[in-house]
Amino acid sequence: MTLKVSCPNCAKSVVWQASSEFRPFCSKRCQLIDLGEWADESHKISQPLQGATPLTEEMLDAMEDEFLLNNSFFVEPE
Repeated sequence: MTLKVSCPNCAKSVVWQASSEFRPFCSKRCQLIDLGEWADESHKISQPLQGATPLTEEMLDAMEDEFLLNNSFFVEPE
């Protein structure tokens, strides 16, 4: 059974398979139009984050330490 989806931009039918290079979009043009709308903030996720926990200083310090361990580019040479 072949799955067909509608292009999110123009609603043209798109076959969902590996040979459909731009799926779920029908073409590079529709893909770029959608990307431009996200970049222009015409599209956005409007629901607030669920269960957002306020960050404490300890949490921020731990995140910074982990980031610096995994990204040596940002560490000043000794």
